[in-house]
Amino acid sequence: MACNSATGCESGCYKNEFEQDLKPATETISDSNEQNLCVKCKANEPTAGAGEDGKHCLDCFRSNLFGKFRLAVASNALITPADNVLVAFSGGPCSRVALQFVHELQQRAQKNFDASKDRSLPVFGVGVVFVDETAYYPVPSSEIDNAIQEIKLIVSNLSPPTKELHVIPIESIFCSNPCDGRERFKKLVDSVSDATGKEDLLLQLRMLSLQKFASENGYNRLLLGLCTSRIACHVITATVKGQGYSLPADIQYADARWEIPVVLPLRDCLAQELNMLCQLDCLKTVELLNQTHSGINGLVSSFVKILQEENPSRESTIMRTAGKLTPFHFNKIPELNDSSVPLASQRRQKRFNLKPNESISSESFCSLCYSPLNQSDLTSLSSHDNCKNSDIFVAACCSSCRFQIFPNDPSSMEKFYSLLPEPLIARAKHVRNGYSSLLREQIQDFLLSDSEDNA
Repeated sequence: MACNSATGCESGCYKNEFEQDLKPATETISDSNEQNLCVKCKANEPTAGAGEDGKHCLDCFRSNLFGKFRLAVASNALITPADNVLVAFSGGPCSRVALQFVHELQQRAQKNFDASKDRSLPVFGVGVVFVDETAYYPVPSSEIDNAIQEIKLIVSNLSPPTKELHVIPIESIFCSNPCDGRERFKKLVDSVSDATGKEDLLLQLRMLSLQKFASENGYNRLLLGLCTSRIACHVITATVKGQGYSLPADIQYADARWEIPVVLPLRDCLAQELNMLCQLDCLKTVELLNQTHSGINGLVSSFVKILQEENPSRESTIMRTAGKLTPFHFNKIPELNDSSVPLASQRRQKRFNLKPNESISSESFCSLCYSPLNQSDLTSLSSHDNCKNSDIFVAACCSSCRFQIFPNDPSSMEKFYSLLPEPLIARAKHVRNGYSSLLREQIQDFLLSDSEDNA
């Protein structure tokens, strides 16, 4: 029997039992409502697919991704007000998000510039480049024309500041004549029999084309859309190919071994997140050369994809583990002494830049892939003093390039060497001269001076 007393009843009647049963039900409903809200803002409903756990709303998901990008840029001085940044745009989701975030960063800098009274802080410039690789991948001319028009539309639709789009054929690295360059390019790539070696050679020629264009057109930063997923695959492929020594050089935020420093502001973002952002924000992408990888690169890509499906944190774990490797001294942006750069940016860069005791010093690089050479690779150069140029070139390359890319028949090496673009040949000479200088420094104390020699 229930008690109707208005005062507190201590007789153990059914009223107290009813209130106890009702209270947990109310708390369960409240908890259920909270579970249906974004875990960050606690105000909006989560968007399916937003984030690894799908518990963020669209605004928080996008803010989180842009926050990773902006933190990488600010903490590592990847972009400063005086810079002229060239964004490598392939048309895929990763490069599309990179272009969008760089544009938003430039927009904010422009608003700050317009709002300032003295306008002493410049706004960094942005250019966009698309590398046309149809010389190797057969694509109908109508499709490539349509794709380039779509890319032009994507870039032109970005609100001011305006950005210029450049389309460069990959064979332009060989010579100024398009027909001769295309023929030479095809012969060089076709001379590589290994599927993995072909893909690696194309990657190096693409980077060489980007570096050449950026240098000739006044850009001082090259921004790539490499993300956590791509870097995780590279960590395993580099290990399999025997490139463990040079691996730390490729996975940092900044890479200044090149004439134009390369920056990776999307290093902490997953490909799945970037794909989802393109869908949710309706960012148009252009998949022109959607070629599947083969050889080692394809196997590793499939392997990592399976791991990621089993556990969504696998790619991040692989990259974080590799991130514990000691980077090289060039994995930082050179310190700024420009008066146009704010003191705050200079102090931030000095704070986050690598210290000498936190990095590995390397003075020589592979002539083909430009990876740092270890001591065992360098010693092979000393036995090629009076050899042919092609033999010297091979000796100045890493063991991975020798095994994957170069012809197995030594008699074919001379022809392969004759097809190489001039920048690669010049790089080999630079490596050779650099090794000679390094060797002379190491034995300087044991050399006789001119006066001692005459005596």
